[in-house]
Amino acid sequence: MTRIRMDLFASLDGFTAAPGNVGENPMGEDWGALTAAYAATRTFRAKVFADTSGAGTTGVDDAYATAFFTGVGAEIMGAGMFGVHAHPDDPDWKGWWGEDPPFGFPVYVLTHSAPRPSLRFGGGTAFHFRTGPIEGVLDEAIAAAGSLDVRIGGGISTAREFLSAGLVDDLHVGIAPIVLGRGNGVWENLRGLELSHAVSTEVAESGTIHVTFTR
Repeated sequence: MTRIRMDLFASLDGFTAAPGNVGENPMGEDWGALTAAYAATRTFRAKVFADTSGAGTTGVDDAYATAFFTGVGAEIMGAGMFGVHAHPDDPDWKGWWGEDPPFGFPVYVLTHSAPRPSLRFGGGTAFHFRTGPIEGVLDEAIAAAGSLDVRIGGGISTAREFLSAGLVDDLHVGIAPIVLGRGNGVWENLRGLELSHAVSTEVAESGTIHVTFTR
C-alpha cells in the first residue's frame, strides 16, 4: 500500500535553513551544516554524486539515507526545490538537478507558474509542473507511484502544507547537533503530532538524532 513520506533536517533548536539568494546558496547558508552527516554517507555519495568507490560513512546515518532512496515511486516538491525561480525567463533552464537528476521516477513540482511543459530525462525522471489543491496533485502522484510510496520533498513551506493537512504517514527528521538560532521553524503549527503518529528516536554516530513519526 502506498504511503506518503517525508524527510526533513532540523537543528537542535528546531530550525531548518532559510533559503538563500537565487544562484548562491539556494538552500540557505546553514544547509551544509544541517546535512553534513547525511551528505557524508556512502549511500548519498553513490546516489547523488555517482561515487562508486565505496567511500563514505556507514552506520545509522547511512541506514536512514538508504531508506530515503528506497521504495519511492513518485515525489512532490515545491518550486524552490526544483529551482523554477532561478532563471524564470530561460526556456532552456532545467532546474538545479542537471542532466542526470537522482530520482528515476515522476516528480510533481508545485508552482504558480504552471502550466509549463514537462521535462523528461534519461533514467526515468520526469518533472511535471502543477498548480491547484495539493490533494489533487497527491492523487496524481499516488497513481503514478503504483505500489511504491510518494515522497514529499521541500521546501519547508511545502512540507508544512502537507503536514498541516494531515496527509503524511511517515515523517523522519534528522536533527543535527548544532544550534542555528535562525531559519524556518520545523515544528510550527504541528502541536500534537505525537498523538496521531507513533514516535521513535535513534542517535547516530555523528550525533544526529533521527526522530520518526509513523501513522
